[in-house]
Amino acid sequence: MKLLTTIIFLFLAMTHVIFGQTFELKGEVKNQYQSPVAFASVFISNVSDSVLVKGTSADENGAFLFSDIAEGLYFLKASYVGQTSENLAIEIVKDTKIGALIIEEQAEQLNEVTVISNKPVVKREVDRIVFNVENTVISQNSSWDILRQTPGVIMMNDELKVRNQVTTVYINNRKVQLSSEEVRSLLENYQGENIKSIEVIHNPPASYDAEGGSILNIVTSKNLSVGYKGNVNAGYTQGVFPKYNFGTSHFYKTKKLNVNASYNYTPKKEFKNTLSNTNFMDNTGITSIWDTDFDQVIRTNTHSAGVSVDYQFNEKNSLSLTSNAQYQPKKDADFFQETTIKNSVGVLDSIFTSNSFLSEQKHNISGDLTFKHKFKDQGNLTVNAHYTNFGLDRNQDVNSDYFQPSGSFLRDFNFSTIADQQIEIKTAQIDYSDYFGSVFFETGAKGSFIDSESRLDYFLQNNGTQFIPNLSDDYTYDESVYAGYFSLSKDWDKWSIKTGLRAEQTESTGVSVNVSNINELSYFELFPSLYILHNINDHHSLSFDYARKVQRPRYENLNPFRTYSNERIFVEGNPNLIPSFIHNFNLNYTLNQEYFFDFYYRDNGRYISDLTFQNNTDFVLTDNFQNVLGSTSYGFDFTYGKSITNNWYLYSYMSFFHEEETFIASQSDAFSYTNELNGAYIDITNYITLSNDGSFKGELGIVYLTGWLEGSFIQDETANLTIGLRKSFLDNRAVLSVSANDLLGKYNAYSSSQYLNQNNRYLAVEETQYVKFGFTYNFGNFRLEDNQRDIDKIERERLE
Repeated sequence: MKLLTTIIFLFLAMTHVIFGQTFELKGEVKNQYQSPVAFASVFISNVSDSVLVKGTSADENGAFLFSDIAEGLYFLKASYVGQTSENLAIEIVKDTKIGALIIEEQAEQLNEVTVISNKPVVKREVDRIVFNVENTVISQNSSWDILRQTPGVIMMNDELKVRNQVTTVYINNRKVQLSSEEVRSLLENYQGENIKSIEVIHNPPASYDAEGGSILNIVTSKNLSVGYKGNVNAGYTQGVFPKYNFGTSHFYKTKKLNVNASYNYTPKKEFKNTLSNTNFMDNTGITSIWDTDFDQVIRTNTHSAGVSVDYQFNEKNSLSLTSNAQYQPKKDADFFQETTIKNSVGVLDSIFTSNSFLSEQKHNISGDLTFKHKFKDQGNLTVNAHYTNFGLDRNQDVNSDYFQPSGSFLRDFNFSTIADQQIEIKTAQIDYSDYFGSVFFETGAKGSFIDSESRLDYFLQNNGTQFIPNLSDDYTYDESVYAGYFSLSKDWDKWSIKTGLRAEQTESTGVSVNVSNINELSYFELFPSLYILHNINDHHSLSFDYARKVQRPRYENLNPFRTYSNERIFVEGNPNLIPSFIHNFNLNYTLNQEYFFDFYYRDNGRYISDLTFQNNTDFVLTDNFQNVLGSTSYGFDFTYGKSITNNWYLYSYMSFFHEEETFIASQSDAFSYTNELNGAYIDITNYITLSNDGSFKGELGIVYLTGWLEGSFIQDETANLTIGLRKSFLDNRAVLSVSANDLLGKYNAYSSSQYLNQNNRYLAVEETQYVKFGFTYNFGNFRLEDNQRDIDKIERERLE
């Protein structure tokens, strides 16, 4: 707790104190046609020396507000994408409201642009929080870094989470259909300069699938002009082993055609060490103590490619095609374990070692076709079709040798497995939206169809090769979901309300050949949602939202097959998993669009959790998936971001939370047990501009977590101190970056499971201490904004 106290003290010390009498300045930014210029940058500078005093961004209506302005004479100026207004001289002696700053916009702007960075702006809308980052001090970071610093986002084990649950990343309302590791690789190579805003949607409305939790939607900047642009990028990371990544992307635009193509190649060699301790027990206490030192060396080669084509037939009709492909021809993993077995008083009984080799190959190919029609008024009709093909082949050989304490050989145990999985996903969707008077109306329908086939063959290799039928299986899973929805929303002067209802009919069948079991589910569910926002005045707003959601099992979790570390430690799927239904409640208060206070409560229902149990009779440790009896989350979040000086932006996020899960302890006479935790998460990050022209930037941040609940485990406290530098040169065409992670060596921590007759813990040490170098070179008209996007299909998220 000393570290927690120190962090809070540093946070309080860094908040600034305002001296003397200050005033407010309000106004609007418009173009020559008197239309609002949304999200324009507005600056105040001294008349005497033209030094920048303050900067802000206009909202979506072109309105802006400055607070805490000292008495004096200033110049006021607005800028948007390199186009600026004339300087307006104003004298501040009281709270002041001016008319409009006029920006003369041009249809095509291809000239070099110099942008002055200002602070990010957070705005709360009726169903989401919008984090406007365009032309701000953090826009020069990678997309991944911007997401990490988005209000309410937590990063745990390289996964982005919102309110302690994994979130889904979208780009322009198209889902990024990759694993958490691949998402990070993609976004680290996607330039933050292309981002207009990040939308945090805690409770996605009825137009989104009922499945899934929160959404982080990256909104890219507006397409500006015709032409070509491209870039090449490379990265080098030094941890235990060196790692590399190479990529290129290209974008071409005409009046009617947009084409974007990208390719990335990532060869990696990774190391992970896990120390584990299991105390096997009976009614009298500990009977056997097992300590394992587990080393993993994993080598992968991954190719990722994507193409997006948009064609505008006319002002009313357009067609879009998106295709993504990930191919991993090689994933080889060498595992080595040494386990010492001691009796209850700590005397060595025996030793066994396990050598395991795992070879894996997989592909993930998808296509998405969308037609959009705009009616004469404000109505839109969208029709979409989607297809995904996923394939996985995995072979594993495990050899274990047992030794006496003296080192003499006792016996060996050898086996191998061959597994494969094939999944097809097909969806069709239609959506319509329009205004009925002042009410915005949305409706639509969707059909989703999933076919999955899995096979596992288990062979004993002690005396030749022997097929073991009862440890082998063929498993098929078919699922169909039919959905329809409608949504209504209306805005008044100080109130905004949005409500919706989604209905889904689900049919699923799972068949396991080995256990001669057929699991069939058929259920119809309604998913209501409600959002209310009240802007009390310019300084205060309150909002409330509620939504019902569903968590369906991931396809690999339904697969009953086993992946072994050795014959006594394995991961096993569960074909008997059922969906869980979730109720989300949020109450939020915003002060000056700068201080955000969020209270949330979430009933997770029969949440699907990853649980670990020790079998005290057979001395086996099993990791499997189970529907818990109940799960609850609630907490309080506080977010604050402030430009301390013109060159220093401070971001802070604090979350105080309670997590609990009640589950059946299957190796403890089926007693129910509640695992719970009260925790705190604190993130303080400083963004500093180190040069007058803004081309050299630095970042220094610390994250502290008091503890974490992981199924049947509780993780100890962790801390992560990071530092980064970024330099752009050659007129911003080239960018060089360097960053260091886990400078304190406190990122990894023990996780413990101690209850009833369970007593085990582990420490997984990954390559969290590393130095990373990155380089990007832009060519062509690189200030164009592209049409890069991914595919919006919740069904694909359940792939491995």
